[in-house]
Amino acid sequence: MGNMTGRIVTVIGSINMDLVTSTTQIPKVGETVLGHSFHTIPGGKGANQAVAAARLGADVTMIGAVGDDSFGETLVEHLTNQGINTENIMKMKDTSTGIASIIVSEADNSIIVVPGANHHITPEVIAKHEDKIINSDIILLQLEIPLESVIKAVELAKKHGVRTILNPAPIQKLPKELLEMVDYVTPNEHEQALLFASIEGSDQELEKLMEKCIVTKGSKGVMFYKNGEKVEIPSIQVEAVDTTGAGDSFNGSLASGLCEGLEIDEACRFANVVGAISVTKLGAQTGMPTKKEVEEFLQLHKSS
Repeated sequence: MGNMTGRIVTVIGSINMDLVTSTTQIPKVGETVLGHSFHTIPGGKGANQAVAAARLGADVTMIGAVGDDSFGETLVEHLTNQGINTENIMKMKDTSTGIASIIVSEADNSIIVVPGANHHITPEVIAKHEDKIINSDIILLQLEIPLESVIKAVELAKKHGVRTILNPAPIQKLPKELLEMVDYVTPNEHEQALLFASIEGSDQELEKLMEKCIVTKGSKGVMFYKNGEKVEIPSIQVEAVDTTGAGDSFNGSLASGLCEGLEIDEACRFANVVGAISVTKLGAQTGMPTKKEVEEFLQLHKSS
């Protein structure tokens, strides 16, 4: 799209390196086992969602932080190569880049996340980027940076009439005021249940909050509200290879679609297709389709 339209998706969030070790058995404490492969894969919900939007041709700016280490360099270079504006990614001294150490075995996986530089995205840092927020069409946020920074970003966006999408993952208790300020919340079913379990308010207040929700239901599709009416879009039947990053693909493409001026139902349909394509390929970011791939996929599925 380029800057001509002035439609910019700004993603404020996490940038991680995923360290993925595959093994037939996960070692017990004090035990050493032989694994069969190791990969370093760019990740972090923020970065994943930025890549998803950029692949679809959106003009994406990323606000985040990495450490002063080789992972940080690699990740910024990777995002730049994806066509993302990385000028607002801070390099933190004496801090490690965020990592997720993931052990994958046939039956299970176990993950340790070390936020590192991601935790240095403070409300003060957000405030410094107010001009970037003003010049955005949509701000996309997740919960892998401090919650007070997410709140600060939403407050600034609201002040300047910029639309916000909050992907409440990894799920945590959120203040009702935050949900009242954002335009769209994109939980999965499990996250939605937890989100509303901890929020108190009148039926009317809760109903208003529910109507901001775009709920991803995996193989059951997407549920959202249009003019107060509940709408369900069935999922597209595909052969799922790897569901990692499907939620991130959905969020990035939803932001991209709304940014291009799609109505909420069209944007959800579009994001639903992108999410479906993403699970047919391995890896979170590697499975994220381009606009051309989405069009080809739609042509193919029209005829079937």
